[in-house]
Amino acid sequence: MTDAEALLWKLLRDRRIAGAKFRRQHPVGRYILDFYCVEKQLGIELDGGQHGETVAYDQRRDDWLRGQGIQVLRFWNNQMLAEAEAVMEVIYRAVVENDANEKAPRPQAGEGLG
Repeated sequence: MTDAEALLWKLLRDRRIAGAKFRRQHPVGRYILDFYCVEKQLGIELDGGQHGETVAYDQRRDDWLRGQGIQVLRFWNNQMLAEAEAVMEVIYRAVVENDANEKAPRPQAGEGLG
């Protein structure tokens, strides 16, 4: 793990963020997510400088993951190291918003079509 990944794992593990259980290096299809919460269908990627050269690949990958219903948050390694609190706030909001969406009542058949 990079220093940024180790820091993020320390902050995510043991359900430390809104009770969400994250896994490290979790496979989804042919891809491996740095961190993934199955329950919330939320992936988190930490990118180093080499990702500046793989923008098209990352876009295809993120598009495929979104097609599977997975939200992907991306942060730069240096962002995680320098602005950990801000990064954690974004992750927290994504987890909590996911909870709110799960609890929202779904329209019954025929409702909302008028």
